[in-house]
Amino acid sequence: MNADANLSQGLSKDDPGLRARIEDFLYLEADLLDEWRIEEWFALFAEGATYEIPPTDETDPATSLFYIADDYVRLRERVVRLTKKEAHSEFPRSQQRHMISTVRITGVSDGVADVSCNFVPYRAKRGVVDTYYGKHLYCIDCTTSPWKIRSKRSVLGMDMLYPGKLTIII
Repeated sequence: MNADANLSQGLSKDDPGLRARIEDFLYLEADLLDEWRIEEWFALFAEGATYEIPPTDETDPATSLFYIADDYVRLRERVVRLTKKEAHSEFPRSQQRHMISTVRITGVSDGVADVSCNFVPYRAKRGVVDTYYGKHLYCIDCTTSPWKIRSKRSVLGMDMLYPGKLTIII
């Protein structure tokens, strides 16, 4: 059994060591996005994972029109599409920075941590800087090595989208 699997036994949401490791994991995710290493970013997701951006606090993509409601296959297709020159919104690639704060473990069950954090991504392209903000909600499987994201939901804190590109939020 590897060290990560040993650490996943008896996880507690109040364990400061776990929170520090989860913060490092989220910082790694942000860094991969900032460096546009999106194939490596996609590798952070577990097979069968979901990624969603609801229009507000909507909960069900079956009854609401989400900005993004990707299952694992769709998310993979999105990554492939964004790496091509035909992805005009990101060719040439924009400059970006993802800020993560207020990381909280809201629960742990069977080695899977429910995590929330605030986010602010900045995207600069052609002299325009777009800013978004909100809260990420994750289910992170801490029983695997490396850890894997089972689900990620990015809830925008804005009351409307202004012209900009949602590709940056991924």
